[in-house]
Amino acid sequence: MKARKTKNSTSWSDVKTRLTHFDHDGLIGLVHELYAASKDNQAFLHARFGLGEDVLKPYKTTIKRWLWPDALRNQGTSVAQAKQSIANYRKATGQPEGLAELMVFYCECASGFSAEVGLQDEGFLSALVRMFAQALQAIARLPAAQQSLFMERLDAVYRVSQRIGYGVEDAMRDLLIDHGTVD
Repeated sequence: MKARKTKNSTSWSDVKTRLTHFDHDGLIGLVHELYAASKDNQAFLHARFGLGEDVLKPYKTTIKRWLWPDALRNQGTSVAQAKQSIANYRKATGQPEGLAELMVFYCECASGFSAEVGLQDEGFLSALVRMFAQALQAIARLPAAQQSLFMERLDAVYRVSQRIGYGVEDAMRDLLIDHGTVD
């Protein structure tokens, strides 16, 4: 006799099947419970529906926490947590201007913290350069009228990078040249 194959984990398909049994009020109630369950869910729904004055604020708060930690509280850095905040925003809405804003803000925080404390973490600095490249690409996809302010801010990041060392300045200059913004 053949042993039956058992399913070890549930998937979205299983959830979707159960959702078909909900009526309108049941779905509203479920979303309400998810909303109340976590700040991340609230940020997601606010961003998705464009609610509130600044839907980027919770994402920026997370980025700043992990890229410019409070040394007096003995907080550490986490590139992964900061990048996850951008990924979460992308899932929630993915508005190009919001993505560009978060990427540039990431670069501002990472470069500012590195310059201020003399951070010598190769992984942290490599991630900064990669995000700088992604920010340039995100800005290039925006309408021309929106690009200049973001480029001014990235230029300021580049100037700060001159105090960091570890090849960060050279890598950023090369990226700016590749994007035709520096001769």
